[in-house]
Amino acid sequence: MAVKKFMNEVVQEMKKVSWSTREELVRYTGVVGLAVVVVCALIWICDTVFARLFNIILK
Repeated sequence: MAVKKFMNEVVQEMKKVSWSTREELVRYTGVVGLAVVVVCALIWICDTVFARLFNIILK
C-alpha cells in the first residue's frame, strides 16, 4: 500500500513541475555546449603554455 501511495504522490508532484518548452531546451543546450567548448579551449591553452614553459625551464 505504501508503494501505491508513494506513486500517487509522485504523480501529483510531477503535475506541479514547470516544464521547459522545446525552444528553451534547445537554447539552453546550445549555451551549455558553447560553455563546454570554451572551457575546454581555455584548459587546452593553459596546458600548452605550461608544458612549453616547463620544457624551457627543464632544458
